[in-house]
Amino acid sequence: MIVDVAAAVILRADGAFLLAQRPAGKVYAGWWEFPGGKIEAGEAPVHALARELHEELGIDVLRAFPWITRVYAYARATVRLHFFRVLEFRGEPHGREAQAFTWQLPGAPLVEPMLPANAPVLRSLALPQEYAISSAETMGVEPFLARLEARLADGLRLVQLRDKTLPRGQRAALARRVVEAAHRRGARVLVNGDEALARETGADGVHWPADQLMRAAARPTDITCAASCHTAAEIARAEQLECDFAVLGPVLDTSSHPAARTLGWAGFEQLARGTSLAIYAIGGVRAVDLERAWSCGAHGLAMIRGSWEKGGPVEAAAR
Repeated sequence: MIVDVAAAVILRADGAFLLAQRPAGKVYAGWWEFPGGKIEAGEAPVHALARELHEELGIDVLRAFPWITRVYAYARATVRLHFFRVLEFRGEPHGREAQAFTWQLPGAPLVEPMLPANAPVLRSLALPQEYAISSAETMGVEPFLARLEARLADGLRLVQLRDKTLPRGQRAALARRVVEAAHRRGARVLVNGDEALARETGADGVHWPADQLMRAAARPTDITCAASCHTAAEIARAEQLECDFAVLGPVLDTSSHPAARTLGWAGFEQLARGTSLAIYAIGGVRAVDLERAWSCGAHGLAMIRGSWEKGGPVEAAAR
């Protein structure tokens, strides 16, 4: 039997998230977790979330979005955790069941012990809202690098080096320059389709196209590994291989793949809901689509043209 639980990732404007300590008398007393509780029979997860946060912390949820779902087998029960990101609430959190709680800043030492089901969630939480995909083929190398520097200065923190039509030598030279600029700003770079090139140029990981994902027997474990998905089978494979995150689309019409069949937001939501991975929406999306993407279960947006055009990055839209 699986016990369904609604769990809240409550976020402050400074990026801190709330962790609660299980009170005395409960199973795993003293362990830390994201607050929440059991979903009652026939109850919608979002309604269970609001009820539990009011009962436990005395706050009222004003804005929350479905995120990832984790299934974990503890000794006493198997739980299915429906995580929501809570971006707005009314009231000041206080332990109504005499439990302790703390605001945790990303990157700071974690309180211990943490319940083990939460470890992958913490890794996903560290991902930014925007995944920018390079466009040097279209923009030209030097204009692209200039725009990249400007976006990194604005707070861009995750970049995919794509530009697959460039000869390998030129692509390697571009990758080195992108990695150097990104690392200077604390950003990460993934190389599309070429793990060897990623390692050679000092990038942080590899991004698999869907065909490469489906052929892979295992993922590299010492670098970040992401994947492109278009179908339920591809998402299932990315979950099975425990990729760090995935992109899913195309959601809307896109100039880079004009003949591709689009999912639409309804199709995206159908595939993204309930996944154990952080999922970025890709394909014709812009920063203004961020909240729509969140409502459909996305972690954020992956963009080619949308990341480099002027008019405000995704992080600004998130605020």
